[in-house]
Amino acid sequence: MTEEQLSSYHPTLPPTTEEDRFSWLRLLRSRKVGPATFRRLLREHGSAQNALAALPEMARAAGIKGYEICPPGVIEAELKAAKAANARLLCLGAADFPIALNDLSDAPPLLWAIGDLSILSKPVIAMVGARNCSSLGARMARGLAVDLGKQGYVIVSGLARGIDTAAHMAALDTGTVAVMAGGVDVIYPAENTDLARSIGESGLRLSEQPMGVTPQARHFPRRNRIISGLAQAVVVVEAAAKSGSLITARDALDQGREVLAVPGHPFDARATGCNLLIRDGATLVRSAEDVIEALPQMQAEMIEVSQSPSPAAKPAPSSESLHGEILARLGPSPIAEDQLIRDIRATAGEIGPALVDLELEGRIQRQPGGLLSLTA
Repeated sequence: MTEEQLSSYHPTLPPTTEEDRFSWLRLLRSRKVGPATFRRLLREHGSAQNALAALPEMARAAGIKGYEICPPGVIEAELKAAKAANARLLCLGAADFPIALNDLSDAPPLLWAIGDLSILSKPVIAMVGARNCSSLGARMARGLAVDLGKQGYVIVSGLARGIDTAAHMAALDTGTVAVMAGGVDVIYPAENTDLARSIGESGLRLSEQPMGVTPQARHFPRRNRIISGLAQAVVVVEAAAKSGSLITARDALDQGREVLAVPGHPFDARATGCNLLIRDGATLVRSAEDVIEALPQMQAEMIEVSQSPSPAAKPAPSSESLHGEILARLGPSPIAEDQLIRDIRATAGEIGPALVDLELEGRIQRQPGGLLSLTA
């Protein structure tokens, strides 16, 4: 793996103070700063505050005239809107950030959430499809969502008309997550206002967009990568040959997720995308059993959990023991931080603060490309 590739997967240490979170928001909301640029700036400058200070000069060097970073007042207004909507800020690498997204090279650095975050501890299946779906397609989506929910799966979709709506409504009692293209407090389409409210009460709504943002066409493809990233598999119920659902399917393949599709009549344009996916190797879906059988590893884990007698939660390692384990794993030759996390089998949220402690003590040092070693 090249240094550039290592850098793209280098775990981002989450902010630990309100000031840090404010700076993260301000950096991400600044012009020409997307998820990839955000992570690069953090790697190069060590903190969001340092990156913000460096941005104007970097913009001038790039030939951008009159560049200004996001004003503090904009972030203050966003935080106020979030408080009014009872939305919670999730930061990449933190313990409450969706763990399935941590390993994505284009993971959103920040997400706004309304609802129950614990729902993401269950296995997740994405269900997407046509907005102008047929009655048969909607019935299929409802049936799959109900049956998968009974088997312990959470359904994630995009709160759009058609298949998304049918899947969300059918999974309200068993668990559903809506990933929104606009702000988490902006319901689109308006006809799904009651549904969105119900999801916020019993499930979870997520968005990487600023509070109050009305969704634009360019937001939907970005939204789709989060839908597929949260799930172990994506089921496409109905989709035209060129549709957002196929973009989600491509995202899923790029992310290493399973892609499954419900077949349709060759003469129905709404089935063309699904039939093409099946032709190209996607698993054909007739029922929830087909979905579960395509994921034997997930099925085994669910059976094991359901048969286990309410195990106690795994205690978090003490800082002292974690420090010792990190130092024992490191040597003079640098290794990637993500490899260290895998070796120790701890979360990025646990490892991050411990690494900061050891770095401040001068016992470890960071190398270019997100590598770590013992201090010589």
